[in-house]
Amino acid sequence: MTSSELENLRKGALEELSKIESLSELEGFKVKFLGKKGVITQKLKSLKSLPLEEKRQVGSFLNRLKEELLRGIQNKEKELLFKEEDRDLGIDLTLPGRKRAIGAIHPLNVVINELCEIFGRLGFSIATGPEVETEYYNFTALNIPDWHPARDMQATFYLKNGAILRTHTSPIQIRTMLKKKPPLRIVAPGKVYRYDADVRHSPMFHQIEGLMVDKRVSFADLKGILTYFAQETFGEGTRVRFRPSYFPFTEPSVEMDIGCVICGGKGCRVCSHTGWLEILGAGMVHPEVFKAAGYDPSEWQGFAFGMGIERIAMIKYGIDDIRLFFENHRNFLQSFK
Repeated sequence: MTSSELENLRKGALEELSKIESLSELEGFKVKFLGKKGVITQKLKSLKSLPLEEKRQVGSFLNRLKEELLRGIQNKEKELLFKEEDRDLGIDLTLPGRKRAIGAIHPLNVVINELCEIFGRLGFSIATGPEVETEYYNFTALNIPDWHPARDMQATFYLKNGAILRTHTSPIQIRTMLKKKPPLRIVAPGKVYRYDADVRHSPMFHQIEGLMVDKRVSFADLKGILTYFAQETFGEGTRVRFRPSYFPFTEPSVEMDIGCVICGGKGCRVCSHTGWLEILGAGMVHPEVFKAAGYDPSEWQGFAFGMGIERIAMIKYGIDDIRLFFENHRNFLQSFK
């Protein structure tokens, strides 16, 4: 056989292999060229009739072609097997790929970051503390002794070792005051735990509390800073009001309302037709709390405030079920991109 005849044989075999589209066709191709009576097999058998030099050249070419066809058959078999599996699964790998859905920051983290940024502009730094607390930091140091009825206001998770899951982030205020000398301004965001669960409450939720201590801090400073926070969070022109309240760790104590952002203050189901929404509690730090932290109440004054992150987010985004924040449905989270 001439070299051109051998090359034509190779090209024809490879072209035929490339056009195969099924495993049965591939098996037929294998028999045709490499079977006992196949083209390559027969030509190798006929080498004995050729002169020695030609026998070496043709034999070498045929053996290389045989190896090339075997590799080609193996690769084609893998390709066809993948296609068979894709057809069984209803997958077409020739279709363009689906774009991956890009995630979004969780709405609670959006609100936490926004509030920390707002108070950061006013000189407040971020403080953190443990979620597993002692009764001393969570209650006693905050002017809530064992017998105090305020302990009944918060359904507490007690652990076997006598520790508790903190019911508010106020213990961070105590821990910070014990470590740092005044003046100071901090906000303390974090998870808190109470035995309560319904459409408006969760056993685990988030709070952010603030504390400012200095030598001349007044209730007017408290009102000014919280009014600034409300208008930065809910928009300029947001109305605010302060109502007398009671917290054992502040005196005097207030609760702060904003004009209902749903109805514009006209009255609706969300605001119980009052035109107002309660968003936080606050007050001037109680002297007993300063004493527990080692601060002289005759020298230092301060105020504290605390709010639920979920409540702020529900008002801000018009969400009526707190459980949506924790169920993490994809459609819900994607709406906050």
